[in-house]
Amino acid sequence: MDWKEALSQLGGLPEGESAETVSASGPDEEKPCQKGALHVLIEKKGRGGKTATIVEGFEIDDEQVSSIASEMRRKLGTGGSARGGEILIQGDRKADVMAFLKGKGFKVKA
Repeated sequence: MDWKEALSQLGGLPEGESAETVSASGPDEEKPCQKGALHVLIEKKGRGGKTATIVEGFEIDDEQVSSIASEMRRKLGTGGSARGGEILIQGDRKADVMAFLKGKGFKVKA
């Protein structure tokens, strides 16, 4: 017995929904509510001569910023952090960061 038959025997689906519509829609994902553009800059000062890419201008809560930073670090394969509504990525990765954020639907300015 497959999962669709088992689910139909339980009667767990609301009227008008089939197993295909439930699995196709997937879980509801929260979209960040960012109205303004994000600014991506390169900074060297105060970092011992090491370059860092900074993303600032987030209008969303720190938990969402941290989640975006975590995904960005994994995608780019680099270190970084998220603090105070900003994302810091190690190295000069301005083009990569801008491409990642545009792919996520954010407006980005250099």
